[in-house]
Amino acid sequence: MTSPATPDAPAGNPLRAYMAVTAAYWAFMLSDGALRMLVLLHFNGLGFSPLQLAWLFLLYEIAGIVTNLSAGWLAARFGLASTLFGGLGIQIVALIALSQLDPAWSVGASVVYVMAVQGASGVAKDLAKMSSKSAVKLLAPKGDGTLFKWVAVLTGSKNAIKGLGFFIGAALLALAGFKAAVWGMAIVLAAIFIAVALFLPKGLPTGKKGTKFSAVISKDPRINKLSLARMFLFGARDVWFVVGLPIYFEHVLSDGTPEGARQAFFLTGGFMALWIMAYGLVQGLAPKLLKSKTTDEHATVRVASRWAGYLTPIPFVLAALSLIAGDPALWLTLSLVAGLLLFGFVFAVNSSVHSYLILAFAGAERVTLDVGFYYMANAAGRLLGTLLSGLSYQIGGLSLCLATAGVMAGLSLFSVRRLQT
Repeated sequence: MTSPATPDAPAGNPLRAYMAVTAAYWAFMLSDGALRMLVLLHFNGLGFSPLQLAWLFLLYEIAGIVTNLSAGWLAARFGLASTLFGGLGIQIVALIALSQLDPAWSVGASVVYVMAVQGASGVAKDLAKMSSKSAVKLLAPKGDGTLFKWVAVLTGSKNAIKGLGFFIGAALLALAGFKAAVWGMAIVLAAIFIAVALFLPKGLPTGKKGTKFSAVISKDPRINKLSLARMFLFGARDVWFVVGLPIYFEHVLSDGTPEGARQAFFLTGGFMALWIMAYGLVQGLAPKLLKSKTTDEHATVRVASRWAGYLTPIPFVLAALSLIAGDPALWLTLSLVAGLLLFGFVFAVNSSVHSYLILAFAGAERVTLDVGFYYMANAAGRLLGTLLSGLSYQIGGLSLCLATAGVMAGLSLFSVRRLQT
């Protein structure tokens, strides 16, 4: 098998190229967060069940698995700029397609159509993510912990922007309606696409034509173990985040009137936005929180194992509180808010450490391939969490969602500890 050739060395100002990549990624994630909240709240308002809502996002996550496997190869063959712009362009097309949804369609037709559009959006997101994360590995100055800092800033700021997108999506739905909101996002993203295309400086590798598709599968046991831990980590989040918690909050906060529904949109979207933005802030600050001044991989693996251990008990405690409360109560809602913010803090540190380790483990000659494989596992975790979110909420309510999250967090802990062997 022919190994991928070493990527071209970044040209020009690496910091300027890094900032341009980050700006493009910000624009994409703002639209991605808004679109997710728009779809969830709009179709919940139309009477979709929790399991039907989960189905709307399944193809999005399935597309992520396939895209991440192929995106690394596409970037290695055609260049990172091509996959970055491809992600932005596909998202614009997906938004325009979603605006054509007809309320007169049957539930089945609506589900199939939105699943297809969400699938395209999933392709777009993972093209943009893989391109941005791989670019950091190639652009960051070597040594002195800069890679960890640049990864943390990109990932943390991205999630803060996505959190803002959650709020914008809920607000647009309440103020402008579904179709106007989707068209507005498509127009703004198209303008940003043009601006980035005009001003993106040179510095991203152009790709090597001889790269074989078979090279996407990682043969490094560290990357495989880390990828498994990543899959369960994101499953532990999405099993309550995607369907369970938003539907629970909307049930608790809405009084059944149109005004109550709008209030529930704002409060639910506001909490989801706060959670994602706080998570992003912690990710960006992770190197300082961990006082990381070196690039000692063994020490970072020990840190990853310790913080995975901190995460596992939190959802189990919240599940127990939910069972004790029975019916929704004010003290339970406040406990959930506090507990899930704590979960977000610990989860963010775990995620940031993982994001550093994958780039530290990846070889420069196959960084897009290794990062693509790793984020394939990330997408598999989201797919598993999304499916279990709707299924567990429909069977056992929020308490079962949270207990399932605890099991997934425990499996992530088991996987990351295997990196020490």
